[in-house]
Amino acid sequence: MISVLFAVLTALSNGSASVLQRRAALEVPRDSAMRLSLIGHLLRRPVWLGGIGLVIVAAVCQAVALATGPIAVVQPIFVIELPATLLVAGYVLRVRVPHTVWLGVAAMTAGLALGLASASPMGGSESVRGVAWVPALLVTGLFEAVLIGAALRARGNGRAALLGLAAACGYALTAALMKDAMARLDDGGGAVALLTSWQLYATAAAGLGALFLLQNALQAGPLVAVQPMLTLGDALISIFYGVTLFGEVLRTGWWLLPELAALILIAVGCVGLARSPLATGNPPPPSRVR
Repeated sequence: MISVLFAVLTALSNGSASVLQRRAALEVPRDSAMRLSLIGHLLRRPVWLGGIGLVIVAAVCQAVALATGPIAVVQPIFVIELPATLLVAGYVLRVRVPHTVWLGVAAMTAGLALGLASASPMGGSESVRGVAWVPALLVTGLFEAVLIGAALRARGNGRAALLGLAAACGYALTAALMKDAMARLDDGGGAVALLTSWQLYATAAAGLGALFLLQNALQAGPLVAVQPMLTLGDALISIFYGVTLFGEVLRTGWWLLPELAALILIAVGCVGLARSPLATGNPPPPSRVR
């Protein structure tokens, strides 16, 4: 229950941060793409700094969630970050939430519930055993290199989608490293074991790399191109890490059919929400107060 609560808080913080970062990324020069100067431009924008503040809040909540629950349960919950953010944005801005947004929220919520109920993640260890990180990091590095190489040759929505998937892979890796690092607290070594573990510093490096990729994805194209790849990619790659690194178990066989249906529901809902004016930064006029 604690892991689910903090996963929801993480999703809300991350979703809000994505919208703020997208607004800031639209204001930076195009020639700063894939350069460190991009971060320099963003640092001068309060909106972006507000988004980073929410990223820090999300990181703390995510650490608590991963320390108290399986990664295959915690990470998929993050798909609600976009619907939760849009509903809060509608409330804060006092605008009427379009029915298409409610349909998207319903589709993603139903997809998440169906997916978790069908897969029923269970078991697994709190930490990664032996040298399992070696092949995992090699495969992840190769996958990221292919995505970034393809993105550099693409333009527009294609580049945004590829970089969004690369960012999702980076965030999934960050979550897996964070969970392994947090397990050091329970192994008897306490804070000293955590601070001396390579996983803690690898978590920071992976998180910064994912953040850099996300800024470039948001600059390259609209949220509708980035968010589906970011949302589904993070969930699916995290489940892969949970199964291969932590030994978590999912239902297979005929259960794959409702799991596929859940993915379709989430994808359709995510695309619909990412097209909404609340997500693109052009909300409708405020509702008249009676």
